[in-house]
Amino acid sequence: MLNYIWAGLIIFSLVFALVGDVSDLSQDRFRNGEPLAVRLEFPEGQSPQERRTPVRVRVSRTTFADHYGHTLPSDLVLEGALVRSAEGNEIRFGRDAPLPEPLATIRTVTGGQANELRAVVARSTLSADSSVLASVLLPPVRFTKMTAIAQAAIDFADTAVSLVIGLIGALVLWMGLLRIAEASGMLHGIIRLTQPLFRRLFPEIPEDHPAIGMIVLNLSANMLGLGNAATPLGLKAMEELQELNPSEDTATNSMVMLLALNTASVQIVPPVLLVAIMGLQINQLFFSILLVTLFSAIVAVTVTRLFGKMKRYRETDPLLGTGPQKSDS
Repeated sequence: MLNYIWAGLIIFSLVFALVGDVSDLSQDRFRNGEPLAVRLEFPEGQSPQERRTPVRVRVSRTTFADHYGHTLPSDLVLEGALVRSAEGNEIRFGRDAPLPEPLATIRTVTGGQANELRAVVARSTLSADSSVLASVLLPPVRFTKMTAIAQAAIDFADTAVSLVIGLIGALVLWMGLLRIAEASGMLHGIIRLTQPLFRRLFPEIPEDHPAIGMIVLNLSANMLGLGNAATPLGLKAMEELQELNPSEDTATNSMVMLLALNTASVQIVPPVLLVAIMGLQINQLFFSILLVTLFSAIVAVTVTRLFGKMKRYRETDPLLGTGPQKSDS
């Protein structure tokens, strides 16, 4: 079901982006191919022989409003450089300079990694004067929203690969420690040590039943921040609990308690995923994570116990003999 939801969201986002892009094209929002009248000011002077000259580009608020349909509070003034080449004259605006819409979108789509807006000087009366009139032609922009979705998909795919590589080492380390603890008998010692606590949380489970060991492993993995490793252990624990359940479609109190503790995400060590993303900065969140997981565990246990004692739910408890029973077939 979750796959269908994700597929629906992806299709909806693509349709929404396509409708928005078609609307932009029909309204000619970016004025592709239409030159913009500007005034070029050279605070340090200029010479036709210079390849690169600092320039200040001034666009009157009236011209900008007529051209793009956006009203500015004052004239737009941008710092940049006039670059002369055999192909013509080009203005390169200051990198990461604040820009109004739609210039900001044009820079995002066409600026590349440098995030630099460029414009070709289409017509001008360049001379030795410190201020001249000109027309600049900005790069054409089409299908901005579809391009943004495609770029986001590529960026997140790259991020996913980086996170997976970062998670491998941590997962191998902790899974190896768990295997060592199991082989050395330390894990069985932990089970015996924690059994009094788990007997209170899971009173329906017989003593020394395999489900106790799986529950300890599952909660230990969660406490150590190994969410991915905890998932198969939790599923195995549920299988062991189902062996004690006479009903095929009704959960026992122990199964509900295990699910509640996993949902509360009892953790002592920060999650491996956050460690891979934040590195040592995760230490700033240690006490916050500890407090949140403590209170969430208390609420999960309390609510589960209260609901388990309510008459409405006790009547459906499979272990009381009143719930649906397994068929013999």
